[in-house]
Amino acid sequence: MNETHEQPETAVLVALITQKQTADQTKEYLNELAFLAETSGIITKKTFTQKLERADTRTFVGKGKLEEIQTYVIDNPVDIIIFDDDLTPSQVRNLEETFKDIKVLDRSLLILNIFSMRAQTAQSRVQVELAQYQYMYPRLTRMWTHLSRQKGGVGMRGPGEKELETDRRIVQDRISFLKEKLEKIDKQSHTRRKERDRLVRVALVGYTNVGKSTLMRTMAKTEVFAENKLFATVDSTVRKVVLGNIPFLLTDTVGFIRKLPTMLIESFKSTLDEVREADILLHVVDVSHPSFEEQIDVVNATLADIKAADKPTVLVFNKMDQFVPKEEWAPEYAEEGDEPIAVDTRRRTALEYLKKTYLTKKADNVVFISAQTRENFTELRELVYKLVRERHFQIYPNWLDIPLTDYVEEGDGYGLDMPSENPVSV
Repeated sequence: MNETHEQPETAVLVALITQKQTADQTKEYLNELAFLAETSGIITKKTFTQKLERADTRTFVGKGKLEEIQTYVIDNPVDIIIFDDDLTPSQVRNLEETFKDIKVLDRSLLILNIFSMRAQTAQSRVQVELAQYQYMYPRLTRMWTHLSRQKGGVGMRGPGEKELETDRRIVQDRISFLKEKLEKIDKQSHTRRKERDRLVRVALVGYTNVGKSTLMRTMAKTEVFAENKLFATVDSTVRKVVLGNIPFLLTDTVGFIRKLPTMLIESFKSTLDEVREADILLHVVDVSHPSFEEQIDVVNATLADIKAADKPTVLVFNKMDQFVPKEEWAPEYAEEGDEPIAVDTRRRTALEYLKKTYLTKKADNVVFISAQTRENFTELRELVYKLVRERHFQIYPNWLDIPLTDYVEEGDGYGLDMPSENPVSV
């Protein structure tokens, strides 16, 4: 029997350069959009940008750019056109009429698709389905425009309008059902979290694909799914960990991203409660990413939105092993070429520069590590231990204190799963 392999879908990406978004930012956002597409199994064939004051209300891009995209998709096999911003229902309708059989997606729908692929637990599947229906509801009208010509006489409605009203009721009913179901799951999750109140809770937060799951796996010495793709983790995972003789709970949470759909934030409220109810946050940053400073701001803004920005925080600059410094961070080594010693020296010099700059003022505690190679893990462990110990003794004033430096562990000593309790997945 001959095996058949489904061909991956291909896409072109479209973004705007505006007064609020520079050309460099647009290029970075398109790179991220291409990564989102790749995570969803879509191959990017070409990107299009246009400089406009604001998006065209009819077709997002201007007439000339629209014709340029049309010409390309006629001459090249393309399945999908993906726009880097949210499209209005009328923009989607006009674009679908222009491109006929080619699917039109916006950034939010692409992210929702990835979340639906990644969701594993009953809770996250309900959360994603609710977000999908909330996204779909205001866009139902365009699904029935092909029937709009069949309207009846005065005071009569065409079958398209009747069908639209029926679909609206179905979607509204489904949204109500999912909200009720999610409320029940939320109560169960809240009960589980309450049962863990007697332990210090530490949550890993950060931009998507910065290495949170890898750090979780290293600190907890346990298998946690990690992959070099956006939103590899959608479900929160909790592990009990010990430092010294002090236990605490470590939670890996869903990553944040710029332009995260608002309906996802609302639907994932209970998952984000893991962050809201945490005692300490480990804000993980990919220091090797060219836009890591902007990613820090995106995460801080999201934390402020969910009212979790005032917690004790360790800013963990991860991926030191992949860090390539800018020349201005280590100018005395900029002309030494790419010899390994020069590169390594320049990296260390640049990291020292970053430690002394305003970046370190974004949090009370800052550490530079590599979760992959475990570089500088001792400093991270000591910082986490200090904060966990302080909170732990507020809960248990009479706990027997054994200093971390006096505690001898087997293995590498970076963290242990508690043997008395199985890991808990939320």
